[in-house]
Amino acid sequence: MPILTVRHVTTYHYAQPVAFGEHRMMLRPRDDDDQIVLESELEITPAPSQISWTRDIFGNHVATARFAERASELRVESTMRLRHAPTDFKEADIEDFARSHPFAYGEAERRDLARFLTPQSQHPRLDRWAAAFLREDGSADTHKLLVEMTQTINRTFKHVSRHEKGVQDPVQTLELASGSCRDLATLMIAALRSLGIAARFVSGYLHLDDDDDDDVGGNTHAWVQAYIAGPGWVDFDPSSGMFGNRNLVRIAVVDEPREAIPLQGTWIGTASDHLAMKVAVKVAAAADAECGALMCAGG
Repeated sequence: MPILTVRHVTTYHYAQPVAFGEHRMMLRPRDDDDQIVLESELEITPAPSQISWTRDIFGNHVATARFAERASELRVESTMRLRHAPTDFKEADIEDFARSHPFAYGEAERRDLARFLTPQSQHPRLDRWAAAFLREDGSADTHKLLVEMTQTINRTFKHVSRHEKGVQDPVQTLELASGSCRDLATLMIAALRSLGIAARFVSGYLHLDDDDDDDVGGNTHAWVQAYIAGPGWVDFDPSSGMFGNRNLVRIAVVDEPREAIPLQGTWIGTASDHLAMKVAVKVAAAADAECGALMCAGG
């Protein structure tokens, strides 16, 4: 089972010392069956006067920091090490009744999945786009439907970096045929929900392998999980066209993207005091020999 190390540093620069309000952080990976956190360290400068950890209704780790000091720089560094088990998505894993779409979730499942089945965007254009993955009679092979939608978004939409807050409406993403990873994920979630498939938004990190450079990297990322009877929640990354959790580290799963912001808070000063925000992310995999030793050390 590979070992991944993630280092995420966010730095805010101000023209003069300012006061800081409460800051909410979602930086610690989830404890799921396919990723197990071995170590997690959070360093904040200036040191907060109080920091508390909780879990939200989805089981995500949330840290809240409060400050007494003023400073001209706020630096938040999160370093974590985790075991990561790559998983695949095979048709044989799906329960027989759900291998063909449309299928019906059980009554208990529907209650638990209600928030992930609620349409995010209802628009004829979105419905037509989603229906294009079905046969003329409205049916489809469930595995093929999910994989084809993931790969079609990757192939036909332009993946761009977009620094504006929030996400595009799925219809706007269709019109532009482009969007950030969070926009493409939101489009796929809306399309799946329109077809009656439970889907949720995932935020985390993408491990980037570079065969020509020993200094591998990574970045923050967003993708989709769909709930399928049998395997349960399965990861689909429309930005890359990949399915399964390979190279993906989950931090938060939510029903709406605004609930998964990595770091948010307030500061007290004038508008001109804020100079810049810088974010640096590195995701690295341990070498095989080191990986074995680390797994032993990690228990």
